[in-house]
Amino acid sequence: MTHRTRQAIAPLAIFSALLTAAQLLTPSHRVSAADAPTGSVGPGVPAFTVRPGYRVTLAADHLGEARFIQFDDKGTLYLSQPGRGTILTLKDKGDGTYQTLGKFITGKPTVHGLQWHDGWLWFTQSGSIYKGRDTNGDGVADEVVTVIPEGQLPSGGGHWWRSILVTNDSIYTSIGDDQNLSDHTGDDREKIWRYDLNGGNKRLFCSGIRNTEKLMLRPGTDEIWGSDHGSDNFGGPLGEGKWQPPAGSGLSKQPLTDAVPPEEFNHYVQDGFYGHPFVVGDRLPRPEYLNRPDILELIAKTIPPAWSAGAHWAGNGWTFVTKDYFPGQKGNAWVAYHGSWNSTKKVGYRVESILFDTMTGQPYGSQLIVSTLAANGNDVLARPVDCVEAPDGSMLFTSDQGSRIYRITYTGAR
Repeated sequence: MTHRTRQAIAPLAIFSALLTAAQLLTPSHRVSAADAPTGSVGPGVPAFTVRPGYRVTLAADHLGEARFIQFDDKGTLYLSQPGRGTILTLKDKGDGTYQTLGKFITGKPTVHGLQWHDGWLWFTQSGSIYKGRDTNGDGVADEVVTVIPEGQLPSGGGHWWRSILVTNDSIYTSIGDDQNLSDHTGDDREKIWRYDLNGGNKRLFCSGIRNTEKLMLRPGTDEIWGSDHGSDNFGGPLGEGKWQPPAGSGLSKQPLTDAVPPEEFNHYVQDGFYGHPFVVGDRLPRPEYLNRPDILELIAKTIPPAWSAGAHWAGNGWTFVTKDYFPGQKGNAWVAYHGSWNSTKKVGYRVESILFDTMTGQPYGSQLIVSTLAANGNDVLARPVDCVEAPDGSMLFTSDQGSRIYRITYTGAR
């Protein structure tokens, strides 16, 4: 065999090997008979597929924009509107529907991450962090404190939104890749940073993330968890766009990109490395970095996801279930999957429960709660962004398609 022949077949061999790995690593998310669409929807709600015993109703409409949501300790609901630079406040009318109370803050473009902690609503802009409070109950902040001023966090570019997690002694925020795939080893991006509560004493927590939009503590622990978006166009460097699938194979023209990388649900730890941009999923290298001399070291030190969801599902916001309202769900993580663009078929578009083992504290499975993709597989009925547990134990989720908030309740046997 000549050197030229080896060069010609090498990409094909790599493509074949990665495709096999992709098929092995792709998680199974088929809907079982127990997940048949026998739940229900209320007036004004599209024809979602709903888990048996569950019901979806319309909680708020005509909001203009709907991204992340958070409750305070008095039941006020906060809604971030990054395009408008506003955080809205809403109140339950007593029937599970919400009316706007006021504009908590205005004039904050890219406002995004929200967390209620110790009497304050902490919130992020792309390049800064604040906390505010409303002391007279009119839904408008009468005190806003700058915690990390503009310019101390990278802003702009892709993945401009910032998460926020506030604990009793620290602030955490994630800064994603500003592109699909770039190496930011030497700067602030693709990392989670930790600060003191006053915004000082910046230090690195972990690295190798691509786009983690929300961080939370697992209840009863100090474990930090988050949902990280996988990268796009995995098969592009191998010529996937020009490749034709074998006749009758059932494969798409981009079998690698459709299957890899999975979306990651990660347990983030101090000094952990989670792979991006070099390694995806369960330690599978990106084709662009196969020839790096240190690729095996990067693979070896990558912490694989605790749970993997389908490629391009785009898990944005999520929450742990802390109440007993939904039977068997306490301790699980409900994730709002925004849905795909880099896939030949529409995938994601759902709220799904990641099941946690009560003994090990680790994920072991998942359940579809609501699919917002029409039964024909083509029409997108809503694009879930975030979800939060309401004071009564029901679950709210936002959709930036239609600028709505939906409410999930349990109607089955107990």
